[in-house]
Amino acid sequence: MSVSGIARFGFTRLIIVICAALLGTRVQAQQRGGTVQTDKVQPVNSGANPYRVIRDWAQLSLEGRRCSPGATPGCVGTKANPVHHFDDSGKEIRSFGGGMFVWPHGIHVDREGNVWVTDARAPSQEDLKKFPREDKKGSVVIKFSPEGKILMTLGKPGVRGNPPEALTDPTDIVTDPSNGDVYVAESHTDVADPDLIGRISVFDKTGKFLRVIGKTGTGPGEFRTPHALEFDSQGQLVVADRHNHRIQVLTKAGKFVREYDDFGRTSGLAIDKNDVIYTADSESTEKVHAGWQRGIRIGSLKDGKVTMFIPPHMTPNSPDGAMGEGIAIDAAGNVYTAEAQLRGVTKYVKK
Repeated sequence: MSVSGIARFGFTRLIIVICAALLGTRVQAQQRGGTVQTDKVQPVNSGANPYRVIRDWAQLSLEGRRCSPGATPGCVGTKANPVHHFDDSGKEIRSFGGGMFVWPHGIHVDREGNVWVTDARAPSQEDLKKFPREDKKGSVVIKFSPEGKILMTLGKPGVRGNPPEALTDPTDIVTDPSNGDVYVAESHTDVADPDLIGRISVFDKTGKFLRVIGKTGTGPGEFRTPHALEFDSQGQLVVADRHNHRIQVLTKAGKFVREYDDFGRTSGLAIDKNDVIYTADSESTEKVHAGWQRGIRIGSLKDGKVTMFIPPHMTPNSPDGAMGEGIAIDAAGNVYTAEAQLRGVTKYVKK
């Protein structure tokens, strides 16, 4: 088991965590990213750090640790629950989602407390040889009630494709708090694929397909691995365009507003009510993003300047340091990251 996504639950300090393996992410991470513009940006590896670290904060159940069998990561062939709900002490309250996913990846909790999860992979031929009954899973978004009841599925399970019939390896999902529209980021496929998908598909709250935002590329409003989505206080869509090494801000209709390039190779992002943005860079190395360190970069969406930097965990098996991929904040301003390399949840408490 390793941890992929993390989200705040409602207005309390409870959170939900997605547990999934991230070997596929590490393979893609070996490919150099960036754009002509972001390649000119000086590395941002410093800033205030007003946090103390609590490693292995979440007390994961044994069941959650059985969701990554074999060489291909994910939940294929298991009944282990990949979605876990914890109280603010890190004690597990409940878990659900067993037997429903191939590679649970992104997570979002809407204003009603419903839990949306993206499944970022369909079964491979190798998977199906071992588990032939797993063909009707993967490459979808599933909406759950807070208790784990399935309320809606977007996409066709087990099939990669275009909306409205299907989705392609969705990475993350967010709902518009004003009307419930659903924004789905695609895709998590290999960025070297000549048929790479880079888009955001939009549905209304009933699941009716509305439109597609963006396309594959490096220009304004284009994406290569849109890996995380959030809305700011102005109702603008904020996108972690990971392989392009930038944060993009768009209107709900998809019009490009601005980009910020000081936050690194962002995998996860969170935004508070004051439009402070918290980003997790779990992939920067000398090979893919020269000069940049992994870490949490915190700044303002008003000017895009980084004011705080939390460095990576230095571990024997990670010479570049380890850092979480998913990120969330609670009402007290504490930060949580979902750690793929360290396989757990780290809490950063304000000093």
